[in-house]
Amino acid sequence: MLDLRGCVVSGASPRALELYERSLASLWLQRSDSLELARQAAAEAPAFVAAHLLEANLLACSRDPRDFEAAGWAFARLHELRMNPREAAHRAALAAAIDGDFAGACQLYDRILEEYPRDALALWAALTMDYYLGDSQALRDRPARVLPHWSASVPGYHAVVAMHAFGLAECGDYAAAEDAALRALELEPQDVRAEHALLHVLEMQGRALEGLRRAVNHPVNHIWWHRALFYLQLDLPEEALALYDRRLRFDNLPDLIDASALLWRLRLAGVKVGERFVPLAARWSQHAEDAYCAFNDLHAMMAFAGAQRWDWAQRLLAAQERRIARAAGTNHDMTRLVGYPACRALAAFGRNDFRGADVLLRSLPPVAHRIGGSHAQRDILMLTRAAALRRLQGFQGDFRASFASRRLAAA
Repeated sequence: MLDLRGCVVSGASPRALELYERSLASLWLQRSDSLELARQAAAEAPAFVAAHLLEANLLACSRDPRDFEAAGWAFARLHELRMNPREAAHRAALAAAIDGDFAGACQLYDRILEEYPRDALALWAALTMDYYLGDSQALRDRPARVLPHWSASVPGYHAVVAMHAFGLAECGDYAAAEDAALRALELEPQDVRAEHALLHVLEMQGRALEGLRRAVNHPVNHIWWHRALFYLQLDLPEEALALYDRRLRFDNLPDLIDASALLWRLRLAGVKVGERFVPLAARWSQHAEDAYCAFNDLHAMMAFAGAQRWDWAQRLLAAQERRIARAAGTNHDMTRLVGYPACRALAAFGRNDFRGADVLLRSLPPVAHRIGGSHAQRDILMLTRAAALRRLQGFQGDFRASFASRRLAAA
């Protein structure tokens, strides 16, 4: 059978293929039921290779180590199935990802896309890993290479345009990113990635009032986080804090990351956040010893330092030290080079050791951006160092100075 983009799939039934396509459509719109739909497709036709690949990729690309462990079980089921060469290449790429070699997995996905440029899963998986690796150029170039092979008549075209828009924004080509994001939203008004890319453009260009007009009444937690950043740009920290209380959820790791990132920014600017860090740190405590994703660790440390929970902070640092000592792979390198010293810097800042925080952050290597996330998220390291320097000079913080320094650094 063929999927809706013309790729041959093995072991499908009509009903299973329908569920698979619904899962992909849900994934492109960043809805929460994509994994369940993929599992339903696999249950409907147990020999359906693409459904098992989709399930395993969704789990392997999660920030939660528990999902990553489940990906191994989903991957193991693939060895029992007959598959075509394209699907076998997917299995090899997934094996590299499960081994922690995201860069190697992306190279294998690129080979798939050279021959099958409308392979939606290969494109999504590679771009998700690019995002985790902080590889802005790949985020831009990979969708650009495949776009000529897609058209508005192909299901999912809007998602590829939105992926390209986000990559353009991460590479600083804001005019082209805005055009692409608006085009994707014209094709599919519910495309969250396109809306997200547009908000990044507005945020990085300081167009806060436009951003506030767009980031309203949205079901996605991260969009509300962007709205809070626009309030900070307008020097309205009380509005950002009220949004934290009213709108931000704490359902999963991405939600916890948003919450930490917002509270920490408010603290850097001298805003009194009360006891808000305390319950947030308690939610992070179950991940204190994960040492699975350096980007996660960084945001966990924000909560621990903000709540003054040095017991949990020490558990996190000790777990990072264990990973550095015995493990290998992508996150091993990022933990050693960036995650561990950055977490120590945040802990130093939390203890009012601003000089120590500055020294640690100043010493981060040029590859610090590879810790993952977007420019808007990774800016926290620069903002922390700027706040540490202001504290050393006896100045307690100012939003305009903070964001003006950021714009200057971005330029």
